[in-house]
Formats: sequence, C-alpha cells, structure tokens
Amino acid sequence: MTPAARLAAAASVLDSIAQGRQPAEAVLKAWGGANRYAGSKDRRAIADRVYKVLRARGRLSWIMGGREDGRALVIGSLHAIDGLSLEEIEALHSGDGYGPRPLSKQERSRITAGQGELPGWVAAGLPEFVVEDFKATFGDRWAEEAHALMAPRAPIDLRVNGAVATVQEVEAELREAGLEPSRTPWSEWGLRLPSEPPPNIQALDGFKVGRFEIQDEGSQVVCWLAGAEPGATVVDYCAGGGGKTLGLAQAMGGQGKLVASDVVNKRLENIRPRLQRAGVEADLVLIGQNGGGLEDLNGQADLVLVDAPCSGSGTWRRRPEDAWRLTAEEVEKLHGLQVRILGQAAKLVKPGGRLAYVTCSMLARENEASADAFEAAHPEFRPVPLIPGEAGEARGFLTQAAGTKFAELASGARLRLSPASADTDGFFIALYERTA
Repeated sequence: MTPAARLAAAASVLDSIAQGRQPAEAVLKAWGGANRYAGSKDRRAIADRVYKVLRARGRLSWIMGGREDGRALVIGSLHAIDGLSLEEIEALHSGDGYGPRPLSKQERSRITAGQGELPGWVAAGLPEFVVEDFKATFGDRWAEEAHALMAPRAPIDLRVNGAVATVQEVEAELREAGLEPSRTPWSEWGLRLPSEPPPNIQALDGFKVGRFEIQDEGSQVVCWLAGAEPGATVVDYCAGGGGKTLGLAQAMGGQGKLVASDVVNKRLENIRPRLQRAGVEADLVLIGQNGGGLEDLNGQADLVLVDAPCSGSGTWRRRPEDAWRLTAEEVEKLHGLQVRILGQAAKLVKPGGRLAYVTCSMLARENEASADAFEAAHPEFRPVPLIPGEAGEARGFLTQAAGTKFAELASGARLRLSPASADTDGFFIALYERTA
C-alpha cells in the first residue's frame, strides 16, 4: 500500500470505530481480515495512525473546526502530530489510486490557521466533563494525571501463576522467546513487557499451559489487598473475564471455596478455560440483575470482591477510543448501579468478613462517591485501613516498596492507583469489614 492509501484506510477504520462500541483493536483486526492485500507493515502503519488519532482526538477535532470524521482527524494528525506542512499534506491527498481525495478549501484553511490557544480540556486530551472531575480529585496534578492516562502506550503486565512456576522461571522463559521482561515494582508475582513491539503473549507455551496470565499490575495489587486467604470462602461478585478470579485463587493457594458470579453467562463460560489452564477451581454462578442465585451464601463469605461495572476510564491508555464514547449521563447511571450492586453483595458477607469495592475508573463519581453512598446506607460495615502489613504484603504478594508507596497513596480504607502515581492502570479500592 502507498502512504496515501494507508491514510485513507486509517480514516475508514476511525469512522467504523466511531459508529459502534467495539474496541479499536477488534475493528482493526476485522479490517485486516477483510483486506487481505494489506501486508503486516501496512496493518501496523494503519494501527499506529489510528491510535495516534484516538489519543489526540480532542485536539485534532478542535484544529479541524469541530469535525470528528476519520478523514478530518487524520488530516489534523498529519499537521499537529507529524508536523507536515500544507504542501506535504496536499501531496498525500492527490486523489490518485486508493489515496484520499484532494483537500477542500476549508481543510486547507484549518491547517494554515494554526491551533491558537487551546481550552484546558482540549490541551489535556480528555472529554470536557471529565476535566472538572480530575481538577476536583487531583488538584494541581490533574494535567499530569490526564497526560499519563492518555498519551503513552501502556506496557504489558503478566502475573506468574505461583502454583506451577516461579517468577525467575517465567522470566527466563520469556527471554528465551526473545522478549525483555522486567520485574513490576509493586507485585511480587508481576513481570512487565514493553508495548513496542507488541508481543503475542497468547502464542507462547507458558501462556497456553497456565504458567502466566495477562493482568495489569494494578489489578494484581487490588487482588492482594482484598485479603483472600487459604481456606476462606471468597466470592468474585462481578467476575467479568475472570482475571481477578484467578488472582484470588492464587492468594488462596488452592484452599477454600471460590465462587465467580456474573449476570452474563457468556462471561462465565469464558472463565472456564482460564481456570483449566491455571489448574485452579471455582464455582461459576449465574446471578440475576437483582443478585438472585447466591442466597445460599448469605452471611457466609469471608471475602466478597465487587469489581463493579464502571466507565473503564482507568484503562484509557489501552483503549483511548472509550474516552470519547463516555458521557456524564452514563457515569451517573453507573454510580447508581455500583451502589445497588454493593448493597446486594453485602448480604453475602459474614460478621467479621470483608467486602472489597474495586473499579478500574479514574472518576470520583464512580469511586469515592459510590463508596460514600454505600457507607451511609450500611453502617454495619467498618472501613478497614489499607496500611502496610495488613493486607497482602505479609503473605509475600506485595514488594516492600509497595507498602511504603501505598501508605502515601492510601486515604484510610481507600486507595487510588493511576498511570501517573503508580505506573499502573487506574484502579480504586475501598475495603470494609462487617461488624458483629
């Protein structure tokens, strides 16, 4: 493909992403399957352009006069990101072959007009309503947090399955495969791979036989902090893809009763092969929208982890397209859903047992506000301070450095992790204990 044809393809992919809810990765894969003539270098160049645009979409749309179509965003990226002159951009838009059509008068004027002074939300690269939340939450650090969340491409974190392998063994295995792993700073069982070039983890033998799983270090950390122990009865209340289910299983050392529940059966079925690979067991339970299906565990669980449905804003460095799909109204609906789910899950916790509320969100409305609402409605749950030594660290899951770092980041029973503060995805955890 010519450079111009790649630009036209990227614009088409961007339009497809905007028209649906599929992840950008899935749309790119579908495009590649439907256009077999595109070689690996072509697909890589197109994907690179798409992600560059998605990460800077707010600024590019501003430059192009508010236009959000793929063509306009690609043109804006050539000017604002690649630094090309008008003449160079016009050369790529000659209309020849499969390349994009020539620039319009308006498009030329937008490029020559310059960016001018950008509004704060445009410069930050976040949706406008999110910036206010960031300012209230992070104060003077809000721009730093926004940049770390949207600008860089995230590394790939792995969790070593301690039941069948050591970190040293997996590290050596990855190096033999030509990869360059490093230790994660907070999780004793974590290894990190650079995002460039993107590694095909699922093709590795170690992944296929369950020696390691893909799991962001922040996700590993909240599993360890929740406090699952061998012999306990543990419920992963909103199991989703099962990543935290497997993390909880590792913390339990294969001893006790582990239940993974969800309202969507397909999600539960997708967990089954992951359990088999890892060599662990869990009861998979389909529950209703109102929590029905787990009544036999009411008042019986030592730990219930609620990884509640959320905006996923903590993962925008991996899926920047989701930032531009989110609305303030959706966040408000999610807040209400989170509070309701916490109330349902609380019924399962026995006196002296723990409830962990977790999101992969950066937004206070989904984090502190939902925790506040739960505490107001459930005085029988006591916040458990997240201090070094009380959860996870003593059992060898967190590094010594983690205890010091998280003591700085924690606020009582609550902890926020973010790309800027911890070099992880954005996560929030609030921990409670049911009083007698």
